[in-house]
Amino acid sequence: MSEPRGSGGGLFAAAKNSAATLLSAGRTRLELLGIELKEEKLRAIRLLLVSQLLAFCLALGTIIGVALLVVVFWDDRVAVLGGFCAFFFAIAGVAYSLLRRAIVSRDHMFSASLAEIGNDLDELQAVARDETRGN
Repeated sequence: MSEPRGSGGGLFAAAKNSAATLLSAGRTRLELLGIELKEEKLRAIRLLLVSQLLAFCLALGTIIGVALLVVVFWDDRVAVLGGFCAFFFAIAGVAYSLLRRAIVSRDHMFSASLAEIGNDLDELQAVARDETRGN
């Protein structure tokens, strides 16, 4: 006669259940990784577009503003241009340091996936310890 469903099926059933659990956990982790990749791609595209718009508008406004001031202060045009040159180099230095700080302090990519895999490993190690104590 056959055993009823749900009762212990021996070593083969335990291995089959472990394989199913492992595959399910792997599938979940891969889905999470795919979602994180998609989110990171969208974030990068959004940052790129906004930064390009910002750079274009700032550059155009700056050029027009400096040209206007040179025309207004035509007699002192060398001093006006020299002052703006120094000012823009100072701003570029500050922007460079902010950019370096932003690059260094960026969150680790796939942190959620790595955390979940770490939790899975901890659970599997706990189960393995319990099984070795039981034998």
